[in-house]
Amino acid sequence: MIPIRRTHPSEAPAVTRVINSAFRPAEEFFVDGDRISVAETRKYFEKGAFLVAGEFAGVVYVELRGSRAYFGLLSVDPNRQGEGIGRALIAAAEDFARDNGCFYMDINVVNLRTELPPMYRKLGYVEVGTLPWPDGVPSKLPCHFVQMEKDLAASDE
Repeated sequence: MIPIRRTHPSEAPAVTRVINSAFRPAEEFFVDGDRISVAETRKYFEKGAFLVAGEFAGVVYVELRGSRAYFGLLSVDPNRQGEGIGRALIAAAEDFARDNGCFYMDINVVNLRTELPPMYRKLGYVEVGTLPWPDGVPSKLPCHFVQMEKDLAASDE
């Protein structure tokens, strides 16, 4: 089992590298350039935490929002995909949320990433709405976010 730990803000450059290397191949058909900058990663540290698997084999962002939590930017090094790292990071994010008194986990997935909702449904997530694509974020294709949530008290599968 790969160890998972909370990262430190000083590790923002390494976190950013993992995110961009994972997102670039999956999103280049509708997004130009990097997914996130080091400066943007540092801003995320002000609101939440990044969990890292091993020596940056993958990362996930978790933000506590009262009785709810949010996870995003789930990223696995392309050379390590298919090893269960993403699933382990999701489980760690959910445990982090539960340990901090949250009852629900929220995620937003881009509608153009059609492979993602079925994957998250298998993990207990359900669609609950949509959100517009953010202003100022260029996209080659029209898109929006699909909001999904999971009751953290419900069992997986």
